[in-house]
Amino acid sequence: MQSTSSNWRISCLNQLYNQRMRLLIIWVINSASLITVAYLLPGITVSSFRAAFIAALVLGLVNTFVRPIMVLLTLPATILTLGFFIFVINGLLFWWVGSSVDGFIVESFWYGMIGAIVYSLIAWVLAYALLPKRERFS
Repeated sequence: MQSTSSNWRISCLNQLYNQRMRLLIIWVINSASLITVAYLLPGITVSSFRAAFIAALVLGLVNTFVRPIMVLLTLPATILTLGFFIFVINGLLFWWVGSSVDGFIVESFWYGMIGAIVYSLIAWVLAYALLPKRERFS
């Protein structure tokens, strides 16, 4: 009986470790995407790797907690524009994080919109290339 509970604990610890490693890998992917966006677009600046890691963390938190509220509040505009208003929300949030995080600068709303689109595409491509198939979309 003890062997079964011991195996169960080891299995749970392995799952927890895998989840934390996956989260860390996604954070690194998002940071690399942010640095790439800053390299590609002249209106977006990332001063250091540390700033990129902090900005990626803040972007993740904003997309997790603030974005759903904004999407809900602007649902009529999103429906009227057939979903295109989501791009405006993403651009505003990207621009807002750029003005909130030291070392990460987004010069204007339009760079925020373009930067959010390019950031999403680069992060998606890197996640597709680097994460194992079973972990990509879970």
